[in-house]
Amino acid sequence: MMSEALVRKPLPAASSTGSAAFSPLYRQIKDLLVQALDRGDWKPGEAIPSETELALRFQVSQGTVRKAVDELAAENLLIRRQGKGTFVSTHHEARVRFRFLRLAPNQGEAQPAESQILDCKRVRASAEIARALELKTGDTVVAIRRLLSFASVPTVVDDIYLSGVLFKGLTAELLNGYSGPLYGFFETEFGISMVRAEEKVRAVSADGEISALLGISKDTPILKVDRISYTYADRPVELRMGHYVTNRYHYRNSLN
Repeated sequence: MMSEALVRKPLPAASSTGSAAFSPLYRQIKDLLVQALDRGDWKPGEAIPSETELALRFQVSQGTVRKAVDELAAENLLIRRQGKGTFVSTHHEARVRFRFLRLAPNQGEAQPAESQILDCKRVRASAEIARALELKTGDTVVAIRRLLSFASVPTVVDDIYLSGVLFKGLTAELLNGYSGPLYGFFETEFGISMVRAEEKVRAVSADGEISALLGISKDTPILKVDRISYTYADRPVELRMGHYVTNRYHYRNSLN
């Protein structure tokens, strides 16, 4: 029998006639798959069961499962590999990593970023940080300041704030001992997968502290990018405030 979680649930009326709308069955399957990903039933990089196996597990048609998996693949939570199956997205794979790396050179090929952790400490969340991460003001957060350079030229200063509970034990030594992508580190060491982000981008003038770190004159125009990153079930887990020098680089985006 189908589990209770798969019972069609009425939503608010779709029209003035009072007829009820229903959550499509494939959306219910999709929700159950996201819950399984959130629980860690399948780790990043691992294959999920085949559509046939999932159809048997949930007692629905294979077509219903395929539609749910298609949506998760379109949202980059899953990755289909021809002839191999469907896998959980991981930040150790370039196609996922570069979804979150938006800085690109104006000319030539992108160079590997050189990351330097300037600070990593536990602090009390301000009202702004607490609101972004859905915490209480005064809760403990991990505050990281990082400098990214390209071809030894300082280009980005990131101020990153993470829940102290989720990232217990995170230190500058751990960060400096890791050479891969930061989100890959969070995924491997803390079991936190960043699956989407929202950003606000604006032009600002570099203050004295930021300009010194970036090697530019005070009040130079730079780009400020405020990002909130989410894990499964739309839970915010990272607040990032980045300052970008854009004389040689631009912030790219794709509109689909």
